[in-house]
Amino acid sequence: MIIMQLNDISKSFGAEKILSNIKLEIKDQDRIAIVGRNGAGKSTLLKIMAGEFSYDEGVMHKPKGLTIGYLSQHTGLESTKTIWNEMLNVFKPLLRKEQELRKLEKDMENASSLSEDSYNQLLREYDSKQQAFITEGGYNYESFIKSVLNGLHFYEGDYQTSISTLSGGQKTRLALGKLLLQKPALLILDEPTNHLDIETLGWLENYLAGYPGAVTIVSHDRYFLDKTVSIVYEISYHKARKYHGSYSKYLEQRALDYEQEMKEFEKQQSEIKELEDFVQKNIVRASTTKRAQSRRKKLEKMEKLDRPKGDESSASFSFNASRRSGNDVLKIHDLAFRYEDDERYLFEGMNLHINRGDSIALVGPNGIGKTTLLKIITRKFQPSKGSIQLGTNVEIGYYDQEQTNLSPNKTVLQELWDTYPNEKEKDIRTVLGNFLFSGDDVLKPVSALSGGEKARLSLAKLMMLQANFLILDEPTNHLDIDSKEVLESALLDYNGTIIFVSHDRYFINKIAEQVVEIERDHVTGYLGDYDYYIEKKEEQAERERLQQEQTSYSHVDKKNLSFREEKDRQREERKVRRRIDELENLIEEKENELAELELTMTKPEVFQDHEKSLALTKESSGIKQTLEQLMEEWAALSE
Repeated sequence: MIIMQLNDISKSFGAEKILSNIKLEIKDQDRIAIVGRNGAGKSTLLKIMAGEFSYDEGVMHKPKGLTIGYLSQHTGLESTKTIWNEMLNVFKPLLRKEQELRKLEKDMENASSLSEDSYNQLLREYDSKQQAFITEGGYNYESFIKSVLNGLHFYEGDYQTSISTLSGGQKTRLALGKLLLQKPALLILDEPTNHLDIETLGWLENYLAGYPGAVTIVSHDRYFLDKTVSIVYEISYHKARKYHGSYSKYLEQRALDYEQEMKEFEKQQSEIKELEDFVQKNIVRASTTKRAQSRRKKLEKMEKLDRPKGDESSASFSFNASRRSGNDVLKIHDLAFRYEDDERYLFEGMNLHINRGDSIALVGPNGIGKTTLLKIITRKFQPSKGSIQLGTNVEIGYYDQEQTNLSPNKTVLQELWDTYPNEKEKDIRTVLGNFLFSGDDVLKPVSALSGGEKARLSLAKLMMLQANFLILDEPTNHLDIDSKEVLESALLDYNGTIIFVSHDRYFINKIAEQVVEIERDHVTGYLGDYDYYIEKKEEQAERERLQQEQTSYSHVDKKNLSFREEKDRQREERKVRRRIDELENLIEEKENELAELELTMTKPEVFQDHEKSLALTKESSGIKQTLEQLMEEWAALSE
């Protein structure tokens, strides 16, 4: 069933057109992604769908009473209540019904003065309200709350914490949690993965997979989109285009569509040129003028195709190491770190060896010390104990997710030129242009830049350093999808060594050749990408589960264990017996086939025909080989 339909929706802010003739349809179980460049109008479209923005033209249809839950990009839950009470507030109608049930229960306890009819009526009312209470999840709402809070990393010890004391990221997670508990028919999420670690992202993906309503998402997390959506709407040049399938399928189909449209455009352009040339050469000749006029009419009636619009302008850069490092890039031995005011180590016993050309992703829960480790490697922090040794000719290039290497008071041009004063202004402007800073953009103060612009400026500085060891802390934060893809291409072609921290699993899959998981007292290396790491973690969890089962079995009464073993043995014997019977039937069939074939081969019309004889001989050899294999299996099972 269609729950929302947008027909020819257009929206402008002043003279700037944002959306034009947008067509979009949402059915009750759809999982939809809306993708496009930063500034393409994705968030504007979500706000129109949520009823927060008006639109200039077009029509939006939705059924009366449609419940919509909207999480904006910068939403944080503002409340003076505790975490538990705020989540409990979602179930207010259910709590009222619970109070009504408690009241009816008291009435039934004091029903001695009631007539039989009145008492029966009271029982019927109680039964009706109790059924409604159960149907609406009356006995499960507390477990629903705990499940969502636990998935978002809020535990029982946090429940009585006042929301007003939480960080911005925690408030954003709670806003998401409250929305999920409300279960609107249409869930609209703008960048829901912000402030979520990898474990929480996995939980949210699973939750949305079983969500009972429709979900529409804007996100720069491509791995998340691949796991959650089956329809993609691309917003480009103010218009929307629909694709079926995951995000990765959308990328493939978009490339194929562009290639096909370009072929059709070029074919038509070639046809137009031929027609125009014929008209120009033959219109004045008496013998050919009618044909020329016919072609001119064809040209006039032809529906001209527009040249397909390719990607809008993207950043363009590459990383190159100016000189080669030694084979040993970094050796970490028994490293530990703790803050001065903390008795407990953040991590300890860490050992790591990085060779030239390695590309390593550091993973682990938030707060385990991944960023701290990078700062120790770059000498910004000192280790509490252990040693860290850089190899020969190693030159470090560090990308700081907090952008502390940028000066707010400088212009974009000054920021890069002051770092590399020996370069010509023209060359500096060319580099900035490659990072999408053109014209007056280079004169903007750094303080006025968006998160994405600051990220691109930091990457420009890093590129010009030409270091042979890149240390990257959340390099994809604030980048739109296109900029992420450019960064990935640059790092894949890089001739140095990389170690990085990222929550972007798609990025890790692309760049990492090794994943190193940090735990408090050790690190574990996995020689593969993120998917390989997850596969191995699941295998490890399964092994641990089986070991626990075996341990629990060892406490089972021996008599029961023997009974179970006997049942297993009998089941296995029946299985073997069935296979022996099956083999005996197959052997008999093959022997009959062979006998018939050999009889045929004795006939004069066959053995005198060389080709027939050869073909039947080959067929006979094949049957004999099959018979031999079947007999071997039969003999092994019959022992």
